[in-house]
Amino acid sequence: MSLKLFWFLPTHGDSRYLGSTEGARPVDLPYLQQIAGAADALGYEGVLIPTGRSCEDPWVVASSLIGATRQLKFLVAVRPGLHQPSLAARMAATFDRLSGGRLLINLVTGGDRAELEADGVFLPHAERYAQSAEFIRVWREIVARSHGGEAFDFDGRYVQVQGARLVFPPVQRPHPPVWFGGSSEAAHELAAEQVERYLTWGEPPAEVARKLADVRARAERLGRQVEFGIRLHVIVRETEDEAWRAADALISRVADATIAKAQEALGRMDSEGQRRMAALHGRGANRSREALEISPNLWAGVGLVRSGAGTALVGNPQQVAARIREYADLGIDAFIFSGYPHLEEAYRFAELVFPLLPRDVQARLSGEGARTGGPLGEVVANVDAPSRLRAQG
Repeated sequence: MSLKLFWFLPTHGDSRYLGSTEGARPVDLPYLQQIAGAADALGYEGVLIPTGRSCEDPWVVASSLIGATRQLKFLVAVRPGLHQPSLAARMAATFDRLSGGRLLINLVTGGDRAELEADGVFLPHAERYAQSAEFIRVWREIVARSHGGEAFDFDGRYVQVQGARLVFPPVQRPHPPVWFGGSSEAAHELAAEQVERYLTWGEPPAEVARKLADVRARAERLGRQVEFGIRLHVIVRETEDEAWRAADALISRVADATIAKAQEALGRMDSEGQRRMAALHGRGANRSREALEISPNLWAGVGLVRSGAGTALVGNPQQVAARIREYADLGIDAFIFSGYPHLEEAYRFAELVFPLLPRDVQARLSGEGARTGGPLGEVVANVDAPSRLRAQG
């Protein structure tokens, strides 16, 4: 079992408490550099950079972090209707070259109609996916043909290009991998036809299994194979009781009125994935652990006030690792995690959970610049090296 573990850059702000300004941290370059640098040194595969009007621009942020990292990959969004495929292709090729092949593309159709209309996109749900399908088809062709210097013509309903070409191709061939998430039938069809990796939000394993099976079957009918990933928050502590206390603390400052306002806004979205997330917590009617633990160690509390990914794995290291393996057994090999606040939790998750995961994850940690496992205390370290003490058990 080979796993790719990603972290998250909170370009919309960070905090110790959801739905409250208490303990809030502003987003600035030094803080983002700290998180990205930690993820790079700890052995994470890459980072997801969110997109939307509540976030800093993901391409500018990712570009600013190339020099602050060495191996870290960046999952960066392209937005059909906001970007044109030729421009998005040049941006991707430039970033891929300057980063040494560390770009992943996140195709985002969008589910918030108010936000989309503010950005000039007025298409209904089904047409947005049709537009996205044309967009990414053209984007892929432009980038793939750049390795041979070829031009590309396309005359679609939503996208038209004539003689589109890249002078400077990316490092990755035929193009940086495309990731995509969506829960509607149109989204599954797009994933099966166009992308390298389908992403799901953290629903209970049985629901995730059904989604993956549908995308897999659609892809097989087209003679394709699709890889799978999942987006989750994580609250891991040395004991289960500590973890659940941390989960309670995370939403302890949010007022009922704030939850109601957030749920009203989320309810106006036409995203099937967002509808499924909202259904998991019953629109915030009950904040008890019993109501919000929707599957063993899967907690829907984050979705009370946050759009998008609304569930977290909660538990001790062994429990969290077991849930990861449960999703991996369904065919998921890429996990995008986050935790509040993101700097500290990147360390905590790596220190507590990485040692319990498969050997390929261990191998990433043993390379140059990885964690040493110390300090063990000045006196002990003077007597014996941390590496030898670990080897002795």
